[in-house]
Amino acid sequence: MNLIDLRSDTVTRPTPAMRRAMAAAEVGDDVFGEDPTVNRLQDMVAEILGTEAALFVASGTMGNQICIRCHTQPGDELICEAGAHFLHYESGAMAALSGVQARTIVGNRGIITAPQIDEALRGEAYYFPRSRLITLENTHNFAGGTIFPLDEMARIRQLAKERGLAMHLDGARLWNASAASGIALRDYVQHFDSVTVCFSKGLGAPMGSAIAGTRNFITPARRVRKMFGGGMRQAGIIAAGAIHGLEYHRERLSEDHAQARSLAEALHGRGGLAIDLDTVQTNIVMMNIAQTKLSVPAAMAALKNEGILVGPFGATTLRAVTHLDVSRADMERAVAAFAKIFSM
Repeated sequence: MNLIDLRSDTVTRPTPAMRRAMAAAEVGDDVFGEDPTVNRLQDMVAEILGTEAALFVASGTMGNQICIRCHTQPGDELICEAGAHFLHYESGAMAALSGVQARTIVGNRGIITAPQIDEALRGEAYYFPRSRLITLENTHNFAGGTIFPLDEMARIRQLAKERGLAMHLDGARLWNASAASGIALRDYVQHFDSVTVCFSKGLGAPMGSAIAGTRNFITPARRVRKMFGGGMRQAGIIAAGAIHGLEYHRERLSEDHAQARSLAEALHGRGGLAIDLDTVQTNIVMMNIAQTKLSVPAAMAALKNEGILVGPFGATTLRAVTHLDVSRADMERAVAAFAKIFSM
C-alpha cells in the first residue's frame, strides 16, 4: 500500500524535471560568491520580493536566526505571537545563538495587532530588557496556515517606525499567503526590514531558504551565516532546485489550498472531529479530536494502517498538510480513511 504523507509539505520529493535542473546546474564556490546558480537564485528572490538583495541559506531556521542575530544584541527582547515557529520549533536557537528573549502576545488565529504590541513594549528604564524587534509569521503555522492581514501589517510597521524597532517576517509559507490572498509578495515584504522564505515546503525543493532585505542588511547577514556554519561551496546544485520551484511550482499552490479546503469540509463534524474552517485558508488543516474516542497516538496509528500519515500537534490535535505530491485521488482516499477511523 502506498502511503499518503500529509505530515508536512516538507516531505515532497524533487520532480524529475527538478532533478534534471539540479544535475545540470552550473556551480562555483559560493563562499567566494562565485556560484552562478546561487547568484541567479538570490537575484531572482530579490526581484520577486522587491528587495535590494537576498542570501541563500540552508534552512528556514538558519534564516530566522541569522536575522534575529543581525537585528539584536544579547539581552534584547523581541515581540512575537505566542505560537511563533522560531519560538517553539527551532531548538531554542534564539537564546543560544543571540542571547535574546521573547515577549509573547496571544493572537487571534495567529494574528497580533499594533495596540497589543504597543502595550507589550518595554519602557526605557535601565533594568528592562530593550525591545528591539517585532517578528510576524505569514502564513502562521501553529494557527493552521492563516494569512496575516496586510492592513494590520501596515499599522504595526508604523508603530515600529515610531518606536525605533526593526521588523522581521518569517515567511516560510509566504508563497502560500500570496497565492491565497492575491496580494503581491512585494506588498507584504515592503513592511519589513528582513524576511525569510522557504523553498522546501510548497515549492517542493529538497532544501533551502533565503533571507531578503537591503544590501546593508545582507552584508552582515552573510557574515553571520558563515559564523553559524552556513557557508556553502558548490551550492548551485541545490539552488537549481529552488529556482525550478520558483519558476514552475508557485502557480500551482492554489491546488494545494483547494485540496486542504475539500478535506476540511468533508471531515468537519464527522465522528466528533472538530475543524475551525475559518483557519483553513491555505494548505494546512488542524483537526481537534478531543470529542472522539481516540487519542492522538491511537488515531495516528489507525490512520497509518489505512495508508495515511498525519502529524501530531498538541495533546488533542492532528495536522494534515497538502502539497504537490498529493493528488486528488489521494485526497479521496484520505477522506475515506478518516471516515472509517472516526466512525468507529
